[in-house]
Amino acid sequence: MTQHHQQLQQKIEDRTAIIGIVGLGYVGLPLAEASVAAGYGVLGFDIDPTKVAALERGDTYLKHLPSEWLKPAVDAGSLRVTADMNRLDEPDVIILCVPTPVTKSRDPDLSYIESTSADVAKRLRPGQLVSLESTTYPGTTRDVVVPILERSGLKPEVDFFVGYSPEREDPGNKSFKARNIPKLVGGIGPHSSSLANAAYSRIVSETVPVSSCEVAEAAKILENTYRAVNIALVNELKVLFAKLGIDVWEVVEAAKTKPFGFQAFYPGPGLGGHCIPVDPFYLSWLAKRNDVSAHFIELAGEVNRKMPRYVVDRVAEALNENGKPVRGSKVLLLGLAYKKDVDDTRESPSFELFEQLRQRGAEIAFSDPHVASIPAKRDYDLPAQESVELTPETLAAQDCVLIATDHTKYDYELIAKHAPLIVDTRNALAGVEGAEGKVWKA
Repeated sequence: MTQHHQQLQQKIEDRTAIIGIVGLGYVGLPLAEASVAAGYGVLGFDIDPTKVAALERGDTYLKHLPSEWLKPAVDAGSLRVTADMNRLDEPDVIILCVPTPVTKSRDPDLSYIESTSADVAKRLRPGQLVSLESTTYPGTTRDVVVPILERSGLKPEVDFFVGYSPEREDPGNKSFKARNIPKLVGGIGPHSSSLANAAYSRIVSETVPVSSCEVAEAAKILENTYRAVNIALVNELKVLFAKLGIDVWEVVEAAKTKPFGFQAFYPGPGLGGHCIPVDPFYLSWLAKRNDVSAHFIELAGEVNRKMPRYVVDRVAEALNENGKPVRGSKVLLLGLAYKKDVDDTRESPSFELFEQLRQRGAEIAFSDPHVASIPAKRDYDLPAQESVELTPETLAAQDCVLIATDHTKYDYELIAKHAPLIVDTRNALAGVEGAEGKVWKA
C-alpha cells in the first residue's frame, strides 16, 4: 500500500474525503444525493451555468428526482456546485458522469471523456481517485483516460488511482435509486480497485467488485445490448404478427406466464434514452476494430431504427382507411419523453416521428405533461412549439392521435371518447372503454 493509497483510504473511511462529481445530469445529480446522504461533502461540476445557478438556489431540474434533500444540503455546505474546472484539485474522489454519444457514422464519440480527463489532468494531485461512470467500450478507461491523466507527470497506481463503475440509473423507476442499485466496480490495478470499492461501498448499498475496468465496461455494454436485441426481437415480431392479424401485446402477456426461461420485453415506436439506442454501436465498432463480425448486434440496431418509419406508415394507413391523406391531416403526438412518467427526451423516437410526419405534410402538434416545449436537438430541425392541453375539443379536432409515450397522467378514457382515430404504439388503450373501433396498434 502506497502512502497516497493509505491516506486516501483513511479519508474515505472517516468520510472526510470530498467527492467531486463532473456532470450533474441524470447520472451525476442522483449520485450527488446518494453521496450527501452517506455523509460526504460533495463538490459538483457542470459546464452549464443555468444548472449551477439552479442548484445553488436549491432548485432541481430533474422532475423525477425528489428535491427535499437539495436545499438543506446546499444551505449546510454538504453540496457545493461550480462551473470552474480549475477547482478539480479540491476533491479527493473525482467521478466523471459525462455523455458518450455516437457520431453520425455510428462510431463512438469520446470527446466529452477526453476533454474532461484533460481538465482533470491539469489539476491532478497526488492522492486522488478518478472514476469513470460513462458507458463506453472495454478498454476506454485504461487506454484513453489513463494516458491523458499521465500528462500530469504523476504515476497511476502510485500517485493517483483510476476506477470504472458504470452508471445504472433508470429515470422514473420508483423502486431503484442510485443508493440501492448494485454497483459494479473495477480498477486499473489492485490499489485503484480497492479504493474505488471503498468509496462506492459507503455511498451505495451494495458493490460488486470485478477483476478489472474492462470487465465492468463490458458488463455495462452487455446489459444494454441485451435489452436492445430483445426489444428488436419483439419489434420485428410486432410487424410480422400485425400482418397475420395477431396482437403482439397479447402474445407477450401469454408467453410471460411461463415461470422460467422467458423475460417479457415490449415493442414500441423505437428506442430512446441515452444508453440503449447508443451503446450497442460501441460494441459493434469494437468488434470491427478487432476483425470480428457483430451481425446480431447490427441487425438489432437496424430493426429498432426502422420502427419510427413503420409507425408513420401505420398512421398513413389508418388515415387512408378514414378517407384522408397524411398531407394536411391534423396529428396530435402524445409524448416527447422517451419513456413514461419522465421528462427525459434523450434519443426519443418521438422526434423522428415528428419530423417524418412533418415531411409527409401533416399538421402536427404534441402534448406531454412532463415536457413543456420542444427542446433543441442537434439532429432535428423542429419548430418551436408548446405542449397543448388535452381537452375534448382539442382531441375532437384531430384527424389522428398518435400515442408515442404512455404517461400515466394522460386521461385515456378522455382520449378514447373524443379522439376520432388513434394509433397506439404502447398498448396504452388496452381495456379502455370507448376505444373499440378507433385504435390502430403500431
